Amino acid sequence: MSSSDRSQAVGVKTYEVRTYGCQMNVHDSERLSGLLEDAGYVRAPEGSNGDADVVVFNTCAVRENADNKLYGNLGHLAPMKTKRPGMQIAVGGCLAQKDRDTIVKRAPWVDVVFGTHNIGKLPVLLERARVQEEAQVEIAESLEAFPSTLPTRRESAYAAWVSISVGCNNTCTFCIVPALRGKEKDRRTGDILAEIEALVAEGVSEITLLGQNVNAYGSDIGDREAFSKLLRACGNIDGLERVRFTSPHPRDFTDDVIAAMAETPNVMPQLHMPLQSGSDTVLKAMRRSYRQERYLGIIEKVRAAIPHAAITTDIIVGFPGETDEDFEQTLHVVREARFAQAFTFQYSKRPGTPAATMENQIPKQVVQSRYERLVALQEEISWEENKKQVGRTFELMVAEGEGRKDDTTHRLSGRAPDNRLVHFTKPEQAVRPGDVVTVEITYAAPHHLLAEGAVLDVRRTRAGDAWEKRNAAVQAKSAGVLLGLPKVGVPEPLPAVTGGCAVD
Repeated sequence: MSSSDRSQAVGVKTYEVRTYGCQMNVHDSERLSGLLEDAGYVRAPEGSNGDADVVVFNTCAVRENADNKLYGNLGHLAPMKTKRPGMQIAVGGCLAQKDRDTIVKRAPWVDVVFGTHNIGKLPVLLERARVQEEAQVEIAESLEAFPSTLPTRRESAYAAWVSISVGCNNTCTFCIVPALRGKEKDRRTGDILAEIEALVAEGVSEITLLGQNVNAYGSDIGDREAFSKLLRACGNIDGLERVRFTSPHPRDFTDDVIAAMAETPNVMPQLHMPLQSGSDTVLKAMRRSYRQERYLGIIEKVRAAIPHAAITTDIIVGFPGETDEDFEQTLHVVREARFAQAFTFQYSKRPGTPAATMENQIPKQVVQSRYERLVALQEEISWEENKKQVGRTFELMVAEGEGRKDDTTHRLSGRAPDNRLVHFTKPEQAVRPGDVVTVEITYAAPHHLLAEGAVLDVRRTRAGDAWEKRNAAVQAKSAGVLLGLPKVGVPEPLPAVTGGCAVD
């Protein structure tokens, strides 16, 4: 029986949200799911592959072939919609904000197109399209409501995103985000803290502060130290065990932020600091408002204040005009900074960005060669840095869905305070996602650690209680409506593999 047959049998309509891009899109998708469930829809089971009454595409526009991917997926759904009267398709996100009427022209079977600023309108637009029997295209030019003020269907019972700002005031030549998300707009600190306190009351023990340029928070309200003050305020919230944030910009990374990180116990010893290039010449062409010396100076200060901090980054290889010497400067910074991990990207044209029309575009084979050298160097450094963790004792927050081999290896997985992924021996005592275990690291690989000995301690938490309660409720609901168990897991705290949006 298909999900549509099941939904008709129980009198409810199902939905599916497909997300592309950065953490901001992931956060928006949780809100889109919440809006639809608030309107009476029920989430389709995993693997439904478009077999739902409403399919929503939350798109990203930072890749050159983003539109081809979207229209390919829309084309796959066209015959399904023909066979299923009443099925609706909606397209939102950055690509919808950029292309607007083009989507309906190229895919006339789409029912709703909405932008990054008005995701709260989705249920209304779906109903309007159903009643009027014609596509609804509504793109707001400015933010109507912060995503965090809308209903939500969080993917995790124990960890949550909290948006502190949207938009970006930078003009990086490779990035189209400011044109699609608008200028930076900050939330009131009181609203942010109130949301965090409400999440903690529900059992959440880890939050990730989210923004396109997260540490520029305060520029919209005229307080350059607003972000460090926010971090310190998070330290005063009882029950909040872990605070992370992504993604900061080196330009705005000030000493007061470093001090707040070091002095606030629940702010984790982890920093994702996008580099993009180690060459001052390329950084200038990118309109990145820092240079190599400034960047390495920040890393040095962070390491002095937080010796065990794990620092990760983003790097673009093959930006227009990049010479062999420019690339060598990038390798130099990688060697000096000794990143725990690096998200590396081959430059690809982002339509609508200044870099897309720059001269001296680098041949593909040259970019590929440089990319492979960079990846090899970073793999070596990542492994060396992970080997330094052998023998250390960590408190891990137990995660779900992060260890693909856990079932066959009889292990569980969790995240250390510095966000390293650790696979550990399953203890005799039952543990739940959100609980905390203490382990000793016995082995290191480039991208994960192992704790092969017995678990030293298990601490059951309110977050684990929240996961257990939610899991039981979902199973009971699933048994009633035959919709299956949705995936529950901790939000990815590192930048999405596409880069762009929330990666500044």
